[in-house]
Amino acid sequence: MKKLLLISLAAGSALMAGGYKIPETSLNAVALSAANVAHSNGADAAYYNPANMAFMKNESVLEADLMYIGLGEINYQGTYIATGATQYDINSKKENFLVPSLHYVSQNISGARFGLSIVSPAGLSKRWETAPAVWSAEEFTLQTIEVNPTVALPISDKLAVSAGLRLVHSSGIVRNTAPTSSRDMEGDSIDFGYNLALSYKPTKELEIGLTYRSNVDLTIEGTAKLSGGSGAVTYDGGATVGIPIPALLNMAIAYTLPTNTTIELVYERNYWHTYNELDFNYEPSLHPALAGFGTPITKNWKDVNAFRLGITQELDSCTLMGGVVVDNSPVPDSSLGYELPDSDSVSVSFGGRYQMNEKVNLGLAALYSMREDKSITNASLTNGEFKDSNVLIISAGLEYKF
Repeated sequence: MKKLLLISLAAGSALMAGGYKIPETSLNAVALSAANVAHSNGADAAYYNPANMAFMKNESVLEADLMYIGLGEINYQGTYIATGATQYDINSKKENFLVPSLHYVSQNISGARFGLSIVSPAGLSKRWETAPAVWSAEEFTLQTIEVNPTVALPISDKLAVSAGLRLVHSSGIVRNTAPTSSRDMEGDSIDFGYNLALSYKPTKELEIGLTYRSNVDLTIEGTAKLSGGSGAVTYDGGATVGIPIPALLNMAIAYTLPTNTTIELVYERNYWHTYNELDFNYEPSLHPALAGFGTPITKNWKDVNAFRLGITQELDSCTLMGGVVVDNSPVPDSSLGYELPDSDSVSVSFGGRYQMNEKVNLGLAALYSMREDKSITNASLTNGEFKDSNVLIISAGLEYKF
């Protein structure tokens, strides 16, 4: 059985953006800092604005991407309430991942266009090897796979709409080892949501996009092994928990200059307020010595914004792209800890595509996310600071038209 999401989704260090969402799931998205909502006319339009499929050239388009994600060490310096005045200077482990994705847009079929995207919409991984971090966050890893079929219909020669189904499979692992207790959980889930999109092109140069991806509640079910009371009391049984992938609203506008330069601005609203607490349930019920494992953990995450800017320059046989994004963290200071040392970030990106012939183009893109150092004092940490939690993403892609 694949290993758990149980706390990892809720508590680990995000791969890419505020919280644990992954907005960059294609080569264009990496190159443009995901500012490819209004002006998206490749295979990844199936995910970023499927309504745009209605305006694409009448041909099938398939794109395969492979993304490398590198997470640097996160440094913590400060004290931990449970150990009094003890000063710590510890680092998390470095993480490296390869994440594939696939996007497809069909040719016109009876007036409609159909799309399919297979992506990872959320993910995280964080491992610590030293105390006190291992007491709550020895390892948290999340993997998600979303299968997202969509259909687009033109309303007029300037307006199109789209709808789709989100099917999300989640799996992961969580471990923590404290002096007198430990936890090892595993589980997985298949859950559903939907997405809607609108594309409006009032002129040849001006494009407007509106997209909404629904909240997906991950109904994780698996097993847990717990020990407490100095290890004398154990539990080996079922465990369940519910965790959200938040709803997401994008409003975008793009304008193409006579120089074939397209500038796009995207306002993104992330509805994290549905994540109020992390509440585990066990079957059979827990021994009193293990009751702490079943106590709900307050999260109280907040809705936050991201602001994206992308620039695309079309040349004879290649396309150059660049972007920047300012992304806010939804995690309040009161629930910040080793499990999710999240903070606001600024990311810059660039990339390009080369048209090999009329059917094939390939490209390469990179994004570097710089997270703010985060000073923290709450119920667990005192006069502490998390630093150096930066992220490097490199994406390679191949697009084929037929």
